[in-house]
Amino acid sequence: QVQLVESGGGLVQAGGSLRLSCAASGRSFFRNGMTWYRQPPGQQREWVAGLAAGGATNYEDSVKGRFAISRDNNGYTVYLQMNDLKPADTGVYYCKMLGVWGQGTQVTVSA
Repeated sequence: QVQLVESGGGLVQAGGSLRLSCAASGRSFFRNGMTWYRQPPGQQREWVAGLAAGGATNYEDSVKGRFAISRDNNGYTVYLQMNDLKPADTGVYYCKMLGVWGQGTQVTVSA
């Protein structure tokens, strides 16, 4: 059974950067791909970015050009590099694969 663990969240000033990680056990991202979501305070969870099994990426419009997904060579860790962060990026970030969610990591961007 796949398990996902996110890490890398924190508090950063607007314009700063963070790199989130999603570590998988039980399944590789190579065959399954994965997606990142976030849940802003008091709002619904929303899709942020996706990495297909073949390597194609796609991003929600507000993060295009600022966020980037990548994975390591062994296929068990996926990263979300977040640059030029804005207060609107604040939220709990989750990774998801095969219907399984991680526990989330908090990102807070101060103005």
